[in-house]
Amino acid sequence: MQETFFTSKEAAEITGCTLRQLQYWRERGVIVPVISDTGTGRSIYYSKSNLLELAAMSYWLSVGLSFDIASTTLKKLKDQEPELFTSGKGKRFMLLSQVQERSPLGVPLAEPLEEKVSLELVEFDRKKAIASLDAGKPVIPVWLDEIYQRLAVKLDK
Repeated sequence: MQETFFTSKEAAEITGCTLRQLQYWRERGVIVPVISDTGTGRSIYYSKSNLLELAAMSYWLSVGLSFDIASTTLKKLKDQEPELFTSGKGKRFMLLSQVQERSPLGVPLAEPLEEKVSLELVEFDRKKAIASLDAGKPVIPVWLDEIYQRLAVKLDK
């Protein structure tokens, strides 16, 4: 069976992204189309796995994540779970806030001079999420199963 590909215009319509977003993300190397990633117009085609990446980025930006956090999350997911975007099955993850207490030289101190907050991408665990919330730390859901289902509905139309 031959894989289906989508033009930039079709990808934008299906995922809710703008053409400018697709261009920007392609230029930044966040989401690289599978066919002719350096071309323009009709020579750029996106696969179904690219559509899932686009839909995920669009969703994360729409709920308030910054571009940097959304693109880093996408990269981490592609590195940790390479089959996730091609398997056709979604999975649930979460971003947990982690405070790193370090001196400006990176040495742990008894009394930190600087606190750096980072986000850790982990598989969704309800107990961990509740514990983090109880500790006053944010939990950001990354539910690819939901994003995948929404995309599947649009592709079936």
